[in-house]
Amino acid sequence: MSNRMAGAFTRGAEAYGRILEVFIDGHWWVVGDYLENVGKCTKRLGANAYPQLYGGSGLRGSSPEISGKAVPSKDIESRFCN
Repeated sequence: MSNRMAGAFTRGAEAYGRILEVFIDGHWWVVGDYLENVGKCTKRLGANAYPQLYGGSGLRGSSPEISGKAVPSKDIESRFCN
């Protein structure tokens, strides 16, 4: 009878160990993804705030008139005051 109890205890401990391993591994995965995204966001914010450090010339999303990438075809007043 003690032989069967030892087997049940061992199997229970193995199952608990597997669950704990998956739980810890999953948390490491989530924390790793979080830190990676924080790093990317920080780099993006740094590039926008200090473009001279990252080789850029200005803020992303700056005015089309300044960047020269788009030319407005109408005045702003005519767009909204029809």
